[in-house]
Amino acid sequence: MINFDDFFARIHDTELDLFREQLKTAIAARLYGRQHGDLDHWEQVVNALPDITPDQVHYDRDALTIGSAEQLDPIQRTQLIDALKMLHPWRKGPFELFGIEIDTEWRSNLKWDRVEPHIQPLKGRRVLDVGCGNLYYCWRMLAQQPELIVGIDPSHKFLMQFQIFKRFVPQAPLYYLPLRSEDLPTRMETFDTVLSMGVFYHRRAPFDHLEELKNALRKDGELVLETLIIDGTANEVLVPKDRYAQMRNVWFLPSADTLVAWLERIGFVDVKIINIAQTTIKEQRSTDWMQFHSLQEYLDPNDHNLTIEGYPAPKRVVILARKP
Repeated sequence: MINFDDFFARIHDTELDLFREQLKTAIAARLYGRQHGDLDHWEQVVNALPDITPDQVHYDRDALTIGSAEQLDPIQRTQLIDALKMLHPWRKGPFELFGIEIDTEWRSNLKWDRVEPHIQPLKGRRVLDVGCGNLYYCWRMLAQQPELIVGIDPSHKFLMQFQIFKRFVPQAPLYYLPLRSEDLPTRMETFDTVLSMGVFYHRRAPFDHLEELKNALRKDGELVLETLIIDGTANEVLVPKDRYAQMRNVWFLPSADTLVAWLERIGFVDVKIINIAQTTIKEQRSTDWMQFHSLQEYLDPNDHNLTIEGYPAPKRVVILARKP
């Protein structure tokens, strides 16, 4: 059974320890309240992987790199590939694990390149990544030597993808909790940096999500918000009639100016837009590690500036804001 003893040991004697019991209750509800039918099998496969200490670990490369190909014999390599393939699809990355290259659907390094130069240096900071996926961005953050990184996401599959990598780098101050932002205790106010990337438009209540992010931050903490937007002026918002780029759970796409106004309304200050970029099929696409349809199938085949439904194609903004 998956346990989170290492996380709770790590937060002992910190402010986070005040929320120990609340977090334990929330984790149990999310992980075992509606247990995934494959979770036990996935855990058995991951636990059976060879115990190998990697001869290299690089957090500062486009692909998180752990170990070298020469460290695996043919049987171990097959075993590891089978475990990785079992957890298909791989959405965020890329990764390289003992010479096995995982070419994920998203070339997430491109987004990280747009974000990293602008955020507060992470050395010695406590970081929360809301909707972290398999923690690709969190692994990349380790290059800056933060004190602690916590990623939250309710996906059992992303949890197990993370478990594979953490198995080989157990000392990394990086932890995955299978939670949603609404599961977090209110008024935590313990993190120096909070990220919400690719989550906001999936939430039905935008102001509730912003409040959750704000409540997790310390005074003067930094919010990094990345989300879908539309071109437009203040107070313009697109609410898709049904699907957007074939996604059912996209509830709203504000203009960048509208989003700035929302952040200021909720109480953030020093709100600034640092990047706006249209997503291309070079950044999001099908691969051997994600064989389902991807962005190309979700765009108008005759005009990639439109979705297949006729809405403006995905465009993303990165905004920084400070909690006063």
